Amino acid sequence: MSDAPSPAASAETSAKIPVTVLTGYLGAGKTTLLNRILTENHGRRYAVIVNEFGEIGIDNDLVVGADEEVFEMNNGCVCCTVRGDLIRIMDGLVKRRGKFDAIIVETTGLADPAPVAQTFFVDQDVGEAARLDAVVTVADAKWLTARLKDAPEARNQIAFADVILLNKSDLVTPADLDRVEGEIRVINPFAKIHRTKDCAVPLDAVLERNAFDLGRILDLEPEFLEGGHHHHHDSEIQSVSARIDGPVNPETFMPWISTLTQVQGPDILRCKGIVAFPDEPKRFVFQGVHMILDGDLQADWRADEPRVSRVVFIGRNLDPEAIRVGFEGCRA
Repeated sequence: MSDAPSPAASAETSAKIPVTVLTGYLGAGKTTLLNRILTENHGRRYAVIVNEFGEIGIDNDLVVGADEEVFEMNNGCVCCTVRGDLIRIMDGLVKRRGKFDAIIVETTGLADPAPVAQTFFVDQDVGEAARLDAVVTVADAKWLTARLKDAPEARNQIAFADVILLNKSDLVTPADLDRVEGEIRVINPFAKIHRTKDCAVPLDAVLERNAFDLGRILDLEPEFLEGGHHHHHDSEIQSVSARIDGPVNPETFMPWISTLTQVQGPDILRCKGIVAFPDEPKRFVFQGVHMILDGDLQADWRADEPRVSRVVFIGRNLDPEAIRVGFEGCRA
Protein backbone atom coordinates (compact mmCIF):
# COMPACT_ATOMS: atom_id res chain seq x y z
CA MET A 1 0.00 0.00 0.00
CA SER A 2 2.94 2.30 -0.63
CA ASP A 3 1.29 4.19 -3.50
CA ALA A 4 -2.24 5.51 -3.78
CA PRO A 5 -4.08 3.29 -6.28
CA SER A 6 -5.57 4.72 -9.45
CA PRO A 7 -9.31 5.46 -9.58
CA ALA A 8 -9.63 2.27 -11.65
CA ALA A 9 -8.84 0.38 -8.44
CA SER A 10 -12.25 1.46 -7.18
CA ALA A 11 -14.06 -0.29 -10.01
CA GLU A 12 -11.95 -3.39 -9.46
CA THR A 13 -12.88 -3.42 -5.77
CA SER A 14 -16.60 -3.21 -6.49
CA ALA A 15 -16.28 -6.12 -8.94
CA LYS A 16 -14.75 -8.38 -6.30
CA ILE A 17 -16.86 -11.00 -4.53
CA PRO A 18 -17.87 -9.65 -1.08
CA VAL A 19 -16.92 -11.92 1.83
CA THR A 20 -18.56 -11.80 5.26
CA VAL A 21 -16.68 -13.42 8.16
CA LEU A 22 -19.18 -14.73 10.72
CA THR A 23 -17.80 -15.24 14.21
CA GLY A 24 -18.98 -15.48 17.81
CA TYR A 25 -18.32 -17.50 20.95
CA LEU A 26 -19.66 -21.01 21.47
CA GLY A 27 -23.43 -21.03 21.90
CA ALA A 28 -23.98 -17.40 20.95
CA GLY A 29 -26.20 -18.25 17.98
CA LYS A 30 -23.99 -18.37 14.87
CA THR A 31 -25.70 -21.56 13.70
CA THR A 32 -29.11 -19.91 14.06
CA LEU A 33 -27.99 -16.97 11.93
CA LEU A 34 -26.38 -19.26 9.36
CA ASN A 35 -29.52 -21.40 9.05
CA ARG A 36 -31.55 -18.22 8.63
CA ILE A 37 -29.29 -17.13 5.76
CA LEU A 38 -29.39 -20.56 4.13
CA THR A 39 -33.15 -21.05 4.35
CA GLU A 40 -34.62 -17.58 3.83
CA ASN A 41 -36.03 -16.68 0.43
CA HIS A 42 -33.79 -13.69 -0.17
CA GLY A 43 -33.18 -14.17 -3.89
CA ARG A 44 -29.42 -14.03 -3.36
CA ARG A 45 -26.98 -16.90 -3.79
CA TYR A 46 -24.45 -17.25 -1.00
CA ALA A 47 -21.50 -19.60 -0.83
CA VAL A 48 -21.08 -20.50 2.84
CA ILE A 49 -17.83 -21.95 4.14
CA VAL A 50 -18.18 -23.74 7.48
CA ASN A 51 -15.70 -25.71 9.52
CA GLU A 52 -17.59 -28.98 9.63
CA PHE A 53 -20.84 -29.50 7.82
CA GLY A 54 -22.20 -31.90 10.43
CA GLU A 55 -21.59 -29.51 13.30
CA ILE A 56 -23.90 -26.76 12.14
CA GLY A 57 -26.99 -28.96 12.03
CA ILE A 58 -28.41 -27.89 8.69
CA ASP A 59 -31.41 -30.06 7.85
CA ASN A 60 -30.54 -32.70 5.27
CA ASP A 61 -33.62 -31.94 3.21
CA LEU A 62 -32.23 -28.48 2.51
CA VAL A 63 -29.26 -30.03 0.74
CA VAL A 64 -29.90 -30.49 -2.97
CA GLY A 65 -26.77 -32.33 -4.03
CA ALA A 66 -23.28 -32.67 -2.68
CA ASP A 67 -19.82 -33.82 -3.43
CA GLU A 68 -17.56 -34.18 -0.43
CA GLU A 69 -17.04 -30.49 0.23
CA VAL A 70 -19.58 -28.39 -1.65
CA PHE A 71 -23.29 -28.68 -0.81
CA GLU A 72 -25.93 -26.90 -2.84
CA MET A 73 -28.98 -25.65 -0.92
CA ASN A 74 -32.54 -25.49 -2.22
CA ASN A 75 -32.54 -21.69 -2.30
CA GLY A 76 -29.46 -21.54 -4.52
CA CYS A 77 -26.92 -21.11 -1.75
CA VAL A 78 -23.81 -23.24 -1.66
CA CYS A 79 -22.35 -24.74 1.50
CA CYS A 80 -18.72 -25.83 1.77
CA THR A 81 -16.72 -27.48 4.52
CA VAL A 82 -13.18 -26.63 5.51
CA ARG A 83 -11.36 -29.77 6.47
CA GLY A 84 -8.14 -28.37 5.17
CA ASP A 85 -7.07 -25.04 3.83
CA LEU A 86 -9.34 -22.00 3.55
CA ILE A 87 -7.33 -20.69 0.59
CA ARG A 88 -7.82 -23.98 -1.28
CA ILE A 89 -11.61 -23.81 -0.73
CA MET A 90 -11.62 -20.13 -1.76
CA ASP A 91 -9.70 -20.94 -4.93
CA GLY A 92 -12.34 -23.58 -5.75
CA LEU A 93 -15.17 -21.11 -5.16
CA VAL A 94 -13.52 -18.44 -7.27
CA LYS A 95 -13.47 -20.90 -10.16
CA ARG A 96 -17.28 -21.21 -9.74
CA ARG A 97 -17.62 -17.44 -9.92
CA GLY A 98 -20.93 -16.33 -11.35
CA LYS A 99 -22.82 -19.11 -9.56
CA PHE A 100 -23.18 -17.08 -6.35
CA ASP A 101 -23.32 -13.42 -5.28
CA ALA A 102 -21.27 -13.42 -2.07
CA ILE A 103 -19.32 -15.65 0.30
CA ILE A 104 -19.82 -16.22 4.04
CA VAL A 105 -17.06 -17.78 6.15
CA GLU A 106 -18.23 -19.14 9.50
CA THR A 107 -15.42 -19.58 12.03
CA THR A 108 -15.46 -21.92 15.02
CA GLY A 109 -16.62 -20.48 18.33
CA LEU A 110 -13.11 -20.63 19.75
CA ALA A 111 -11.44 -18.98 16.76
CA ASP A 112 -9.65 -15.67 16.58
CA PRO A 113 -11.10 -14.06 13.42
CA ALA A 114 -7.72 -12.55 12.44
CA PRO A 115 -6.25 -15.44 10.43
CA VAL A 116 -9.49 -15.81 8.46
CA ALA A 117 -9.68 -12.07 7.76
CA GLN A 118 -6.00 -11.99 6.79
CA THR A 119 -6.58 -14.62 4.08
CA PHE A 120 -8.26 -11.98 1.91
CA PHE A 121 -5.18 -9.76 2.07
CA VAL A 122 -2.36 -12.31 2.03
CA ASP A 123 -3.21 -14.67 -0.82
CA GLN A 124 -2.87 -12.86 -4.14
CA ASP A 125 -5.39 -14.95 -6.09
CA VAL A 126 -8.00 -14.72 -3.35
CA GLY A 127 -7.33 -11.01 -2.86
CA GLU A 128 -7.79 -10.29 -6.56
CA ALA A 129 -11.13 -12.10 -6.70
CA ALA A 130 -12.68 -11.38 -3.28
CA ARG A 131 -12.77 -8.60 -0.72
CA LEU A 132 -13.44 -8.64 3.00
CA ASP A 133 -16.86 -7.00 3.30
CA ALA A 134 -17.39 -7.13 7.06
CA VAL A 135 -16.74 -9.15 10.20
CA VAL A 136 -20.06 -10.02 11.89
CA THR A 137 -19.93 -11.21 15.51
CA VAL A 138 -22.83 -12.92 17.30
CA ALA A 139 -22.67 -12.30 21.07
CA ASP A 140 -24.74 -13.90 23.84
CA ALA A 141 -26.39 -11.10 25.83
CA LYS A 142 -26.70 -13.28 28.92
CA TRP A 143 -23.16 -14.65 29.06
CA LEU A 144 -21.00 -12.10 27.25
CA THR A 145 -19.91 -10.33 30.45
CA ALA A 146 -18.51 -13.58 31.83
CA ARG A 147 -16.86 -14.52 28.52
CA LEU A 148 -15.14 -11.15 28.24
CA LYS A 149 -13.49 -11.90 31.58
CA ASP A 150 -12.41 -15.50 30.97
CA ALA A 151 -12.16 -15.96 27.19
CA PRO A 152 -9.66 -13.88 25.18
CA GLU A 153 -11.24 -15.22 21.97
CA ALA A 154 -14.59 -13.65 22.87
CA ARG A 155 -12.85 -10.32 23.45
CA ASN A 156 -11.03 -10.54 20.11
CA GLN A 157 -14.28 -11.38 18.32
CA ILE A 158 -15.89 -8.21 19.71
CA ALA A 159 -12.84 -6.09 18.89
CA PHE A 160 -12.71 -7.33 15.28
CA ALA A 161 -16.40 -6.82 14.53
CA ASP A 162 -17.90 -4.36 12.08
CA VAL A 163 -21.42 -5.57 12.98
CA ILE A 164 -22.45 -7.18 16.30
CA LEU A 165 -25.65 -9.13 16.95
CA LEU A 166 -26.34 -8.90 20.68
CA ASN A 167 -28.38 -12.09 20.61
CA LYS A 168 -30.70 -13.72 23.19
CA SER A 169 -31.63 -10.20 24.28
CA ASP A 170 -34.98 -11.55 25.49
CA LEU A 171 -33.19 -13.46 28.28
CA VAL A 172 -31.93 -10.37 30.13
CA THR A 173 -33.47 -7.18 31.49
CA PRO A 174 -33.31 -3.91 29.53
CA ALA A 175 -30.90 -2.56 32.17
CA ASP A 176 -28.60 -5.55 31.67
CA LEU A 177 -28.77 -5.10 27.91
CA ASP A 178 -27.65 -1.48 28.29
CA ARG A 179 -24.81 -2.57 30.60
CA VAL A 180 -23.60 -5.29 28.20
CA GLU A 181 -23.76 -2.91 25.28
CA GLY A 182 -21.65 -0.48 27.31
CA GLU A 183 -19.04 -3.22 27.82
CA ILE A 184 -19.00 -3.82 24.05
CA ARG A 185 -18.60 -0.10 23.39
CA VAL A 186 -15.52 0.08 25.64
CA ILE A 187 -13.81 -2.57 23.50
CA ASN A 188 -15.23 -1.52 20.13
CA PRO A 189 -16.99 1.86 19.94
CA PHE A 190 -17.44 1.70 16.18
CA ALA A 191 -19.32 -1.52 15.38
CA LYS A 192 -23.00 -1.40 14.47
CA ILE A 193 -24.95 -3.24 17.22
CA HIS A 194 -28.29 -5.00 16.67
CA ARG A 195 -30.20 -6.42 19.67
CA THR A 196 -31.74 -9.70 18.51
CA LYS A 197 -33.76 -12.72 19.58
CA ASP A 198 -32.95 -15.92 17.63
CA CYS A 199 -30.70 -13.77 15.39
CA ALA A 200 -33.81 -12.25 13.80
CA VAL A 201 -32.37 -9.36 11.82
CA PRO A 202 -32.85 -8.19 8.22
CA LEU A 203 -30.15 -9.94 6.23
CA ASP A 204 -29.03 -6.70 4.64
CA ALA A 205 -28.02 -5.58 8.13
CA VAL A 206 -25.32 -8.25 8.23
CA LEU A 207 -24.57 -9.26 4.63
CA GLU A 208 -23.04 -7.22 1.81
CA ARG A 209 -22.70 -4.28 4.17
CA ASN A 210 -19.80 -2.71 2.29
CA ALA A 211 -18.41 -1.82 5.68
CA PHE A 212 -15.52 -0.08 3.99
CA ASP A 213 -17.50 1.57 1.23
CA LEU A 214 -18.02 5.26 1.88
CA GLY A 215 -21.59 5.18 0.73
CA ARG A 216 -22.33 3.27 3.94
CA ILE A 217 -19.67 4.50 6.34
CA LEU A 218 -21.82 7.01 8.21
CA ASP A 219 -24.66 4.52 8.53
CA LEU A 220 -22.23 2.05 10.06
CA GLU A 221 -20.07 4.45 12.04
CA PRO A 222 -21.73 7.75 12.89
CA GLU A 223 -18.95 8.36 15.43
CA PHE A 224 -16.65 9.11 12.50
CA LEU A 225 -18.21 12.57 12.30
CA GLU A 226 -17.39 13.48 15.89
CA GLY A 227 -14.71 16.06 16.50
CA GLY A 228 -11.50 15.63 18.43
CA HIS A 229 -9.55 12.52 19.36
CA HIS A 230 -11.08 9.51 21.04
CA HIS A 231 -9.44 6.96 23.24
CA HIS A 232 -11.52 4.16 24.72
CA HIS A 233 -9.84 1.35 26.59
CA ASP A 234 -10.24 -1.36 29.17
CA SER A 235 -7.50 -3.32 30.86
CA GLU A 236 -6.70 -5.22 27.67
CA ILE A 237 -8.18 -3.84 24.45
CA GLN A 238 -8.43 -0.17 23.59
CA SER A 239 -9.54 1.93 20.66
CA VAL A 240 -7.87 5.12 19.52
CA SER A 241 -9.21 7.49 16.87
CA ALA A 242 -7.96 10.77 15.49
CA ARG A 243 -9.02 13.27 12.86
CA ILE A 244 -7.60 16.12 10.82
CA ASP A 245 -9.96 18.77 9.47
CA GLY A 246 -8.49 18.68 5.99
CA PRO A 247 -6.31 16.57 3.70
CA VAL A 248 -3.19 14.60 4.50
CA ASN A 249 -0.06 14.40 2.39
CA PRO A 250 0.05 10.92 0.82
CA GLU A 251 3.85 10.99 0.70
CA THR A 252 3.86 11.37 4.50
CA PHE A 253 0.73 9.39 5.36
CA MET A 254 1.54 6.19 3.43
CA PRO A 255 4.97 5.64 5.07
CA TRP A 256 3.53 6.56 8.49
CA ILE A 257 0.63 4.09 8.36
CA SER A 258 2.85 1.37 6.88
CA THR A 259 5.52 1.81 9.56
CA LEU A 260 2.98 1.95 12.38
CA THR A 261 1.31 -1.29 11.31
CA GLN A 262 4.65 -3.04 10.76
CA VAL A 263 6.02 -2.03 14.16
CA GLN A 264 2.80 -2.43 16.18
CA GLY A 265 1.05 -4.93 13.92
CA PRO A 266 0.87 -7.79 16.45
CA ASP A 267 -0.96 -5.42 18.82
CA ILE A 268 -3.27 -3.84 16.21
CA LEU A 269 -6.37 -6.02 15.84
CA ARG A 270 -8.13 -3.78 13.35
CA CYS A 271 -7.49 -0.38 11.83
CA LYS A 272 -9.48 1.61 9.33
CA GLY A 273 -9.73 5.12 8.07
CA ILE A 274 -10.99 7.61 5.50
CA VAL A 275 -8.53 10.28 4.40
CA ALA A 276 -8.50 13.14 1.93
CA PHE A 277 -5.54 13.75 -0.37
CA PRO A 278 -4.91 17.24 -1.84
CA ASP A 279 -6.41 17.70 -5.32
CA GLU A 280 -7.86 14.16 -5.27
CA PRO A 281 -11.66 14.10 -5.79
CA LYS A 282 -12.03 10.59 -4.33
CA ARG A 283 -11.66 9.52 -0.70
CA PHE A 284 -8.91 7.09 0.21
CA VAL A 285 -10.29 4.29 2.41
CA PHE A 286 -8.04 1.78 4.15
CA GLN A 287 -8.50 -1.13 6.52
CA GLY A 288 -6.02 -3.44 8.16
CA VAL A 289 -5.70 -6.63 10.15
CA HIS A 290 -2.54 -6.77 12.26
CA MET A 291 0.35 -5.94 9.89
CA ILE A 292 -1.65 -6.27 6.69
CA LEU A 293 -3.08 -3.17 5.05
CA ASP A 294 -5.42 -2.72 2.11
CA GLY A 295 -6.72 0.53 0.70
CA ASP A 296 -8.02 2.24 -2.39
CA LEU A 297 -9.71 5.35 -3.71
CA GLN A 298 -13.48 5.11 -3.37
CA ALA A 299 -16.49 7.42 -3.72
CA ASP A 300 -16.04 11.11 -4.52
CA TRP A 301 -16.15 13.68 -1.77
CA ARG A 302 -19.49 15.49 -2.02
CA ALA A 303 -19.37 19.19 -2.83
CA ASP A 304 -21.14 20.10 0.43
CA GLU A 305 -19.04 17.79 2.59
CA PRO A 306 -16.01 18.79 4.70
CA ARG A 307 -12.89 16.87 3.62
CA VAL A 308 -12.08 15.43 7.03
CA SER A 309 -9.39 12.72 7.42
CA ARG A 310 -10.13 10.11 10.13
CA VAL A 311 -8.30 7.03 11.41
CA VAL A 312 -9.25 4.36 13.98
CA PHE A 313 -7.10 1.71 15.66
CA ILE A 314 -8.35 -1.09 17.92
CA GLY A 315 -5.76 -3.18 19.74
CA ARG A 316 -3.54 -3.66 22.77
CA ASN A 317 -0.68 -1.57 24.17
CA LEU A 318 -1.42 1.33 21.84
CA ASP A 319 0.10 4.75 22.51
CA PRO A 320 -2.72 7.24 21.83
CA GLU A 321 -0.47 10.29 22.03
CA ALA A 322 2.10 8.84 19.62
CA ILE A 323 -0.66 7.89 17.15
CA ARG A 324 -2.24 11.33 17.40
CA VAL A 325 1.07 13.15 16.94
CA GLY A 326 2.11 10.86 14.08
CA PHE A 327 -1.17 11.37 12.25
CA GLU A 328 -1.02 15.13 12.84
CA GLY A 329 2.41 15.07 11.21
CA CYS A 330 0.75 13.86 7.99
CA ARG A 331 -1.35 17.02 7.66
CA ALA A 332 -1.03 18.48 4.15
